[in-house]
Amino acid sequence: MPTVRIRERGQVTIPSSFRKDLGIEENDTLNVIKIDEMLILTPRKPFGDAVAKKFQTAMKRKGLTLDNLLGNLREQRRKYTRETYGKTKA
Repeated sequence: MPTVRIRERGQVTIPSSFRKDLGIEENDTLNVIKIDEMLILTPRKPFGDAVAKKFQTAMKRKGLTLDNLLGNLREQRRKYTRETYGKTKA
């Protein structure tokens, strides 16, 4: 079992084989969980990336493109503006 030494300011070096297996790279963020006398480190994946991938998958499944969504958004804004403020000149 690998061991690590606590360095100045509480720094710990994670063995390179563990970093490689978990896909942890320089400047990645880890969650630290304390359970009784243990510390557990887990890779923290950015939430936005996960949401973006799910959204992209759903769009592909429906056959939609970003242009479809943006076009629909513009139309919905026009409709909202008409309903809220009445007929406009533009």
